[in-house]
Order: sequence, then structure tokens, then C-alpha cells
Amino acid sequence: MTERVNLDVPRWDQTQYWGRVKYFFTTTNPLNIFKSNSELEKCKEIVNNYKKGDSIPHGLTLDDVYKAKDVVDSAYHPETGDKMIIFGRMSAQVPMNMLITGCMVTFYKTTPAVIFWQWFNQSFNALVNYTNRSGTSPMPLDQVAKSYVLATSGALVTALGLNKLVKRLPTVAGRFVPFAAVAAANLINIPLMRIKELENGIEVYDENKNLLGESKSAARQGISAVVLSRVLMSAPGMVITPVLMEAIERRGLLRNMKWAPAPLQIAFCGVFLTFATPMCCALYPQVSPVSIDKLEPELQKSAEKFNSKIGYYNKGL
Repeated sequence: MTERVNLDVPRWDQTQYWGRVKYFFTTTNPLNIFKSNSELEKCKEIVNNYKKGDSIPHGLTLDDVYKAKDVVDSAYHPETGDKMIIFGRMSAQVPMNMLITGCMVTFYKTTPAVIFWQWFNQSFNALVNYTNRSGTSPMPLDQVAKSYVLATSGALVTALGLNKLVKRLPTVAGRFVPFAAVAAANLINIPLMRIKELENGIEVYDENKNLLGESKSAARQGISAVVLSRVLMSAPGMVITPVLMEAIERRGLLRNMKWAPAPLQIAFCGVFLTFATPMCCALYPQVSPVSIDKLEPELQKSAEKFNSKIGYYNKGL
């Protein structure tokens, strides 16, 4: 008889960076977005039944159960269990960002193009941030709208302002403007989309899953980690791609193929994002540890009551 495993724990060690990378390679797999609702429900049923103690269905193996769990993790929120909006799922990150990033680094010279692609990018980011927010409390729509407007404005001000400044610099400098705009927008968008967590805190549990309380300190740490990982995630495609394109165009390799820069840059971004997305998501554990002495006094008192040694919180994505 096959030894039972705990499906609430990823099959790879999440305290190790490469264990987290393997986990995120499965949850960011773009093929998961093509799963139909019936396939998603079937995978969820397999996982839930196994967690309840049922035997593995006839004809399936433990590896099949793990594959079903990978699909569930890619489509359902880890805390609420709700099915996530398809374009907000982590499995949509690579194809969507491949298109958006490729177009931003291609069409960066004209004001209308900058406005459109920065707006499109922030619309997508707002959807991803809202879909992957930490905690079970609903986010007010007015807060979503405020964050969206301010992040889009920040990206546009950065992009249009830098475009003016770099006109006297070498042409390659202008190619990095989209990355600066995206980084600036992330610094605005993510904290604002999760302002409720910063104001009220996020739930912190000890090693025995005892609820210690809600911590603003943990919320700040988690959101800072998400901002950094999002900026680094976009860096390879938005920094290396312009360098490659500058070298290609200087050699005149695309002189007779005016149509080629856009699809080529989208392809470059796709390659970089395929690896950067899981590797940057894995920079910090999804369920992150926090030292008890770094928490608020009331949570430290709760920790003393439970004799807790360390706290854990879900940082979001």
C-alpha cells in the first residue's frame, strides 16, 4: 500500500530555494490555463477526497494526485479556496507578461504607444494583485480603483518624463524607460492594492497552527517581499532584451525585416519570463517565517501563552 502524504505541504522542501523554484514551475505552468472548468473540478475532487482519507482512485497513482494538486494550486486561491480569475492566475503570468513586456520594450518611442501599453500593463497588474491578495477579507472596490488610477498615473509620469530626459542620451538608454516605469508602478500598485493588510495586519500562526493574531509588521514584510520579487521578475526581459535588440539592430540583421522586432522581442521576453517568473516567486517562502520578537506586543503575549517559537504568515504573490 502506498504511504499517504500530506497534500497541504508541497512535495518539495519549501525551506529551500530550489524546492520553491520547482513548486512555482508547476504552478506557473502556462498549460494550466487551458484546463476546462470540468477538469479543474475533477482535480479538486481528487485532491479533496485524498485529503479526507479516501484511497487513490483506481487507475491513478500518487503522481497523478500530485499533478491534480498542481492544477488546483494554479487555479484556486490558497486561503479562500475560491477559483481565481483566469488572467489573474499565476499560470497566466508568462503568456500575458510575455505579450505586454514585449510590446512595452518595442513600442516605447511614441506617446500614444507608451500611454496604451503602460495602461494595459497596470490593468493586468491590478487584476493579478487583486486575485492573489493575502487574507480572506474582501477588498473594497473603491480601494481597487484608487490603486489602479495611482499606479497607472505613476507609470505614465515615469515613462513620459524619462522619455524626454533620455532624448539626448544614446538610443539604448530609451529602451530602459519601460522597465523604470514598471518598477515605479509596482512600488505604488502593490502596497495600495493591499492597503487593508497594512492597516489591519495579516494573520500570523505559530508552528502548531495556533492563531497569534493579526500583524501589521508581518504585512509590511510580506508586501515588501512581493514588490521586490515583481520588480526582479520583470528585469531580465526588460533589461536584457533591449541590449540584445540594440546589438542586433546595430549589425543590421533586421534591416530587410521591418516586421521582425516586435515578435522577436516578445519571444525574448517569453524565454526570460519562463524562468524569471518561478525563480523570482521563489525568492521568499509563500508561508514565510517571522521571529516572534519582531511581532507586535499583543502577538508576543499570545506566543507566550502557546509557548510558540516562531510565527508564520502567508505573504501573497
